[in-house]
Parts: sequence; structure tokens; C-alpha cells
Amino acid sequence: MRRIVLCLALLAASNAVLALEPGPDPVPSVMWEFYRKQWIKDEPYRFDARVKVVAPPFAEDARQVPLLVDARGLPGRVRRIIAWAELNPLPMIFDYQPGPEVSPLLALRIRIEQATPLRAAAQTEDGVWHVGSSLIDAAGGGCTAPSVARAQPDWEQRLGQVLGARHARDGLQRLRVEVSHPMDNGLQSGIPEFFIEQADLFDGQGQPLATLRLFPAVSENPNLSFESRTSGPTRLELRDNNGNPFQAVLE
Repeated sequence: MRRIVLCLALLAASNAVLALEPGPDPVPSVMWEFYRKQWIKDEPYRFDARVKVVAPPFAEDARQVPLLVDARGLPGRVRRIIAWAELNPLPMIFDYQPGPEVSPLLALRIRIEQATPLRAAAQTEDGVWHVGSSLIDAAGGGCTAPSVARAQPDWEQRLGQVLGARHARDGLQRLRVEVSHPMDNGLQSGIPEFFIEQADLFDGQGQPLATLRLFPAVSENPNLSFESRTSGPTRLELRDNNGNPFQAVLE
């Protein structure tokens, strides 16, 4: 009898998730359904203001637009966050899998081609995607503008240099790094894609903390900010799509 009751409870919980109402889209977009089917697929989702997508209302420099995705307001553990700019020619921004000791928060800079909805979908342990949204205006051209880094004569000597710091704040560790890399997106004539595609965080004992996939929508010389509950040194390992490895230890 106990097994039957347990099975019925699990079935009821499963049906409740499947019947989840997503609610109204806060920034209606003709591309929402296309990207939902591509990345969220048929998994349950809801629009959720607790997932904050923070960007300026207008992109003064469309090549370097600050973006903060913060899902710390969700209950329980967030196991994955994806973010995209719906009207960019290359929409996907990142795919982030924070471990239990890392906050579901990421800050970086992106390219914007035109005014667009920005989305971030955070998946909790129950399998539900919580979608945060915002809208940004822009004069345009951030994705197709040539790289400033490539115009500097010594950029190849500085390729992969990492500047970083670790700061204690409210019992947490804020980790911030800047990596010298052109992050070419393949949209400039004669210049193929060349970008950092993988970043992995490890603690001082070499245990994995988080995994981050980056895409060509990220700005050149990317700035990345994480938040960790661990203490002691943190190691960041990066790799670009040409197989070049880079790393830094944040003391």
C-alpha cells in the first residue's frame, strides 16, 4: 500500500510539472517560440521575474554591452542557465552549469546587432525552466563591427593573457577575470570564427566548481564575473575553438 501511495504522489507531482502554466511573455517577440523549441524543447517552463536579466536600456557601445544574469532568487539549486539575444544573427550567449558551491549568477559583456529581447532560462532540480527577460535598444552593428583587438599590432603576443582577482563580499567570493582574445564571430569578411568556447572553474584541491560554454555573441577581451561560496585559491581553465588552452589562478 505504501508503494502505491508513493507512486501516486510521484505521478501527481509529475503531472503538476507538465501542467505548469508559463504565464504571459513580459517582452513579446516573434522569435520566442522558435528558440524555445530549439533550446528548452518540450520541457516545462514559466516566465519568472525572479530570474533577473540586467542590461542597460540602450546599448551605447553595441560591441560591449554589460549583461548580468542572476537566478539567486529561485528556491533550491539551479543546475543550468542558458542565455540568448533573440534578434542577434548569432543569438546564443552562454550555457552555464554552476555547481553547488557556486551561485547561479554570471556577469559578462556581449555584442548586440539591433534592438532585441534578452532571455535567460534557469533550470531548477525539478526540471522546470524559469525564464527571465528584458529588452534592450541599440543603434546596431555590434556583431558585424570589426575587432578592435585585432587592430593592435601585438595582439597575438597578448592572446590568452588573463587578469583576475578574488574579492570577499558578504561571506562569498566574487571572482572576476578579463581574458585577452578577439572573440571573432565569423561575420567579418575573411576572418573565421575564433573564440573562447569553454571555461571551467576548480577549487584549490582541483575539484570542479562550474562549467561555462561561451559563444561568439560574447564581446572581445571577455570579462567574466562569478560568485563562489568556497574559500582559498580558485583556478580558471579556458579553451578556444582552435584548441588553445589558457588558465589563471585567483589567489
